[in-house]
Amino acid sequence: MNGINILRANVVGTAIFSISAIVAAVVFDGVAKTQGVVVALALFTVGIATFLWGYWTAVQRSREQEISVAELYFLMGQAIPKKVKVVMHSCLAAQCVVAVATALVRPNTLQEGAENSSRGSTLAFGVLVPVLGLGLNGLWAATYGTFGARRLKGETSPSESHPDDRQIG
Repeated sequence: MNGINILRANVVGTAIFSISAIVAAVVFDGVAKTQGVVVALALFTVGIATFLWGYWTAVQRSREQEISVAELYFLMGQAIPKKVKVVMHSCLAAQCVVAVATALVRPNTLQEGAENSSRGSTLAFGVLVPVLGLGLNGLWAATYGTFGARRLKGETSPSESHPDDRQIG
């Protein structure tokens, strides 16, 4: 998958989720709630698949390159270009905000005429959607990130060595 396509998939998935969750929260009837759950679970499933795909790719690269979990899923450090970080972090933040906001907008109170029904429980499925953002972060970083060479056990990087240990040429 092309790097720009991963970014597009994240933006499109975030937009679909946002629209779906907001419609489900505002309309809040049978069809709206159902589509909200279906969209949230579909994006969660895609998120799991991309998370595993990214992890598998990272494991293959980790034989020769030093990859940390923070760089992989949270895009920290110098491995990822700033433009990519902005798009991916924005999408992940939007997914989190929409998920929590729509889940909280309909509190768990009983519906009229139903004894054992929770009003907002279907909207809580949205909190699973940020797995999509994390999965796509991992897939992008594992595929296109620029990581340093793997160090052998006991080997230190130049920044970790003591100044007196460096040879003067």
